[in-house]
Amino acid sequence: MPKGSDLFVAALENEGVDRIFGVPGEENLDLLESLRTSGIKLVLTRHEQAAAFMAATHGRLTGRPGVCLATLGPGALNFSTGAAYAHLGAMPMILITGQKPLMSAKQARFQIVDIVASMKPLTKMTRQIVSTAAIPSTVRDAFRVAMEERPGPVHLELPEDVAGEEVANAFVIAVHATERPMASARSLDIAAQTILAASRPLVMFGAAGNRPALVDALSSFVRRTRLPFFNTQMGKGAVTGGSNLYMGTAALSEGDYVHEAVERANLIVAIGHDTVEKPPFLMKSAGGPKVIHVGYQSATVEQVYHPDIEVIGDIGAAVEGLAERLEGKLEPDEGMLDLRQRILARLNDRAEEGRFPPTPQRIVHDVRKVMPEDGIACLDNGMYKIWFARNYRTHVANTLLLDNALATMGAGLPSAMMAAMLHPERRVMAVCGDGGFMMNSQEMETAVRLGLNLVVVILNDSAYGMIRWKQAVDGFQDFGMSFGNPDFVRYAEAYGAKGSRVTAVQDLVPTLQAAFADGGVHLVDVPIDYSENTRVLVDELRNRRPDVELA
Repeated sequence: MPKGSDLFVAALENEGVDRIFGVPGEENLDLLESLRTSGIKLVLTRHEQAAAFMAATHGRLTGRPGVCLATLGPGALNFSTGAAYAHLGAMPMILITGQKPLMSAKQARFQIVDIVASMKPLTKMTRQIVSTAAIPSTVRDAFRVAMEERPGPVHLELPEDVAGEEVANAFVIAVHATERPMASARSLDIAAQTILAASRPLVMFGAAGNRPALVDALSSFVRRTRLPFFNTQMGKGAVTGGSNLYMGTAALSEGDYVHEAVERANLIVAIGHDTVEKPPFLMKSAGGPKVIHVGYQSATVEQVYHPDIEVIGDIGAAVEGLAERLEGKLEPDEGMLDLRQRILARLNDRAEEGRFPPTPQRIVHDVRKVMPEDGIACLDNGMYKIWFARNYRTHVANTLLLDNALATMGAGLPSAMMAAMLHPERRVMAVCGDGGFMMNSQEMETAVRLGLNLVVVILNDSAYGMIRWKQAVDGFQDFGMSFGNPDFVRYAEAYGAKGSRVTAVQDLVPTLQAAFADGGVHLVDVPIDYSENTRVLVDELRNRRPDVELA
């Protein structure tokens, strides 16, 4: 007779789950046995946090929830950062944790933590499954909640005795297609009339515009309207193609070169902006461009974001409706297109400079050179993220994965591993600072064991570079940010990976090309000269706008 864990796994298979990432424990043993005889692959990781990052990235790249597994107590608590990563980043994910039996307490309170309560602020929904009868509806509801806008993580706790209980009448609930609400014709008419009346409209693509299902709709919108656009960090790559309408990426909140386009505009059409991101521009209480918010949900009103007009409903249908109303009726703003050339020229400044250690601009330039248009670069969090956001051009959607919501360190390597699993035919690169890499570096073993093709670039400055830069910008003494590193080449080899060290600037491109050609997991240790942070992101920008606080 089947048991609760068999029914639970059948419900997961019913949702299309083919992989579960995690570290099981004693309380998961029934579930583990049910997985062993199922069509779902268990991807064993070396830390629960990495499993959660991988599941979240699965949700980000596919639109379908990734699933991760941990035991009770310490294992479940290790999911916390990954849950917050998915919650702020709007990535659909299911977190499964075990628990001691509900009906007996032979181990008293040993390892017991109220995980349901701890997950409440970090997830869209958290539930303890209290009976086998509740399994089909709870799993179906979990996937529904995780996927509907705004997507995010859902936590399910499966106690040991519920997993092991025999089930007399096992069934699962069929999955059915759902349609999202559509924006009203009146709101589309008002928005279109406002855009037509504006002499200098500018489009911004935000995080919610970067859903996998929106790629065609947003790319078509740009082609049909010919409106110039920029994007937030997490909106980068929402549109396919190297469009000559792209104005840049808002890697800072104000004062950067792309903000000249924001200042020139008298209307900004913000498509999919999510205020979990560090602000891409700052709305003023009076003056400045008007803002139209196009989103799945009404705008969250913030001090720096309070739109004048809202178009609420399915974003794909909304931009299609706007394009139908605007196509052929807009005159291009030649001043904006001239400004584009100046912005991009400044961003490309010194991109091929020959000093060693290489500058961030040179590293971004060389990484772009070795990555094909469909290659996926996955960033951890550090100072280099600003440079990649500003300078790295994307030509295919979802090919630069970065986190500008929780902005946690340690996610770069697991994210790249997930991308490599989903797209084994494409080049995948993790770009990590030395600090962030070491937070989940143990997953190198997982990547090797899985036989992934993956290049891991370590930008080595022996410090927590982002905070060190902010420390200097704010006038504090250099203190508490430096550390020592292992020999990264030997470290990679200890895991069965390959390692290389770049010792001259001209060697970076051939080293990366050779790493990809060789296949397998390859770590490349690259020193970096961060003095450009001060020259460009402080001195140069402040000379343009002394009144601006750079952030």
